[in-house]
Amino acid sequence: MQLFRREKYLKKIRPFYHADDIIKVITGVRRCGKSCLMETIVEEIKAAGAKDESIIYLDLDRREYKRIKSADDLESLIESHMQGDGFKYLFIDEVQNVDGFEEVLNGFRTDGGISIFITGSNSYLLSGELVTKLTGRYIEFEIYTLSFEEYEHMKEFYHKERDSNLLIELNQYILEGGFPRTIQMEDTAAKRTYVEGVVQEIFDKDIRHRMKIRDKVAFETVRNFIINNFGATTSIIGLQEALRKNGLLIGRSTVARYIQTLVDAKILYECNRFDMKSKRSLSGEKKYYLADLSFYFSLNTDNRINYGPVLENMVYFYARGFDYTVSVGRIGKLECDFILRDKEMNYAYVQVAYTIALNKETEDREYRALEAIKDNYGKYVLTTDYLLQKRNGIKHVNLMDFMMLEEKF
Repeated sequence: MQLFRREKYLKKIRPFYHADDIIKVITGVRRCGKSCLMETIVEEIKAAGAKDESIIYLDLDRREYKRIKSADDLESLIESHMQGDGFKYLFIDEVQNVDGFEEVLNGFRTDGGISIFITGSNSYLLSGELVTKLTGRYIEFEIYTLSFEEYEHMKEFYHKERDSNLLIELNQYILEGGFPRTIQMEDTAAKRTYVEGVVQEIFDKDIRHRMKIRDKVAFETVRNFIINNFGATTSIIGLQEALRKNGLLIGRSTVARYIQTLVDAKILYECNRFDMKSKRSLSGEKKYYLADLSFYFSLNTDNRINYGPVLENMVYFYARGFDYTVSVGRIGKLECDFILRDKEMNYAYVQVAYTIALNKETEDREYRALEAIKDNYGKYVLTTDYLLQKRNGIKHVNLMDFMMLEEKF
């Protein structure tokens, strides 16, 4: 099957295709498309002239490699594929399945003459020996599930039916989520079942393998609670109290550990709060966003869309896809949905709402926080409205059009 090219990520990785001194680490939640991205990289390297024998591709999730568990096993497997002389390209999928893989990779990297690409589905990949031994010698490329723009283009690529009304497409995207495999599925129930399977796979392979979860019921209760309240300002104390009111007594440290486990497994992403006046991050309260919106809808039978957190979730990952650092902003008693900072230390400020066209109060609420910010960086109100306003130099833009054009802030 022809592969859909995720150009947004490929153009970040291309400058390092032939770098044998830097390990390319591709991370992201399970089933977000890391393997297909690596296969696309292989296609591009071959198209540039690399011979088949110079490409070594090992998917450690495959049954034939299930016995590859130790560093020695991995080293022997790689050596068995090193046919002939010349520059080599090594691709290893789900490398965290092997204990002590770091020493092996570092050894091949030190030898030179081999460009190494690895993938992993959780934060443990970059939490131990790899970071210690390879400081400055690896680059992480984090991959997310399909953005709205990629979802639309992928449907077109695979000749799937699309509605001419982008608002209808937006609603379908929200309910179906952005896992690439679901594009091939016609039935909504099948898509939900697939996502439920992804959640179970993450628990079995990424959580149970690494963490000792003694009380699975308590863990799943915390997981479901925070997934059901994604995009809401959350504190450990507040969450603990909410669980207590629902009859579940869990210690604060256990709640914190469960949340960190979900973050490490890349189910949740945390967004810190930032005070505009003091220019400092605020401890305690955070917002959590879902790696994919389908996590919410697969756990709930209710298809009603709460557009506030849903659109925030979309914008959060849209910004992360452009490598912005993302925070929630506080300006006195006002709150700005997102403060974005790029790698050149430029800022942008973003408010997100379904519509501001229905009443003046909603319009004023969205603009007021941005009007209180006195610097000259870009300020945006993103909505689904097509009738756009002009107010005090703040850019009111249609969210769907903005994302389809892959505009940067």
